[in-house]
Amino acid sequence: MQCLRICSSFSPSFSHSLSPSKHLLHLKASSSFKPYSHSPPARSSIKMSTQIVEHIVLFKVKDDTEPSKVNSMVNELGALVSLDPVLHLTVGPLLRNRSSSLTFTHMLHSRYKSKDDLNTYSAHPDHVSVVKGSVLPICEDIMAVDWVTEDLQGDLAPAPGSALRVSFLKLKENLGDEVKNEILGVIRGIKDNFRQISQLTSGENFSPGRAKGYSIASLAVFPGQSELEAVDSNEQSVNYQKDKVREHLESVVVVDYLVPPPQAPPANL
Repeated sequence: MQCLRICSSFSPSFSHSLSPSKHLLHLKASSSFKPYSHSPPARSSIKMSTQIVEHIVLFKVKDDTEPSKVNSMVNELGALVSLDPVLHLTVGPLLRNRSSSLTFTHMLHSRYKSKDDLNTYSAHPDHVSVVKGSVLPICEDIMAVDWVTEDLQGDLAPAPGSALRVSFLKLKENLGDEVKNEILGVIRGIKDNFRQISQLTSGENFSPGRAKGYSIASLAVFPGQSELEAVDSNEQSVNYQKDKVREHLESVVVVDYLVPPPQAPPANL
């Protein structure tokens, strides 16, 4: 189930908590952004084995959007890495969208120590300003999923050039906790079957408002695109993993994303 395909669909993401429009309107906007890299130097080299909140946002940019506006959206979202609650943040275009029904174009991935930190990021005036000014005007669809990973192993910030495969699962109705735990167990076992995966997290979405009914999420990190494609070429093993959970799934969203190099701070003029 490679992610069930180790899931690979991607689009620009912002924190789900910023989604309720009535909430955004009550927050004061700010247009100041500090120079940033996608992972703050003090945090990027941290090795983790602890509980972390994963935040994925997928964006579908309107087809007729000017490239300069898309670049502005990505750059301004990326600058939010400088906000105190953010442990890691990367944003950019998807490498590949494997989902036919939801055609996203960009993705944002960020990490936080707690749900409270995610909420603080979402309500921050700089974040609200970017969403209102640069995201909503050019995006026709946005999807956000958040989950807690109990034991993150390895680097807090995937290195530039890493390939990410994100999978969201929508389960059939009336499945009990036992089945959900079984599905999560299968996902967590994927890393043992695909040695190319350097890090894998999974969990149950705790922010249903913008998740379109998808309740289980996973994120697989590969050293690079070649390792990701090596997994795809192992069709027999992929199908074997999918068959373990297929009967419980209504639909799956899968996107692939390459972590870009850090953005250099602007030169002083």
